Amino acid sequence: MEIIVTSVFVQDQDKALKFYTETLGFEKKQDVPVGEFRWITLVSPNDPDGTELLLEPNNHPAAKEYQQKIFTDGIPATMFGVADVHKEYSRLMKHGVKFNMEPTEMGEVTVAVFDDTCGNLIQIMQK
Repeated sequence: MEIIVTSVFVQDQDKALKFYTETLGFEKKQDVPVGEFRWITLVSPNDPDGTELLLEPNNHPAAKEYQQKIFTDGIPATMFGVADVHKEYSRLMKHGVKFNMEPTEMGEVTVAVFDDTCGNLIQIMQK
């Protein structure tokens, strides 16, 4: 068994697609109409056949409430691995990304947390 798709709730699929591709650097893998929404998945350019990230609409009341509560409590919705947190932090800051936590060492890892502008906090981590 393997993880093939994971998702993150987003308030606006178009805005999320732009942020996750243009700012973060992911590549669009699928963009398929599904009723009033779309099945939009992204992949890492380093692993185009790897795990896909689904930009899931938060239109269901439970999804919206969950997203708002974890954001308010400062809990990241997901985590992405990076080779160098400090370098990625600097790159994203130049793109206007707002960080809630600057790069911080926590034992054997260094993490930082930013706002994805789509209702989520996202953590980046360097091992």
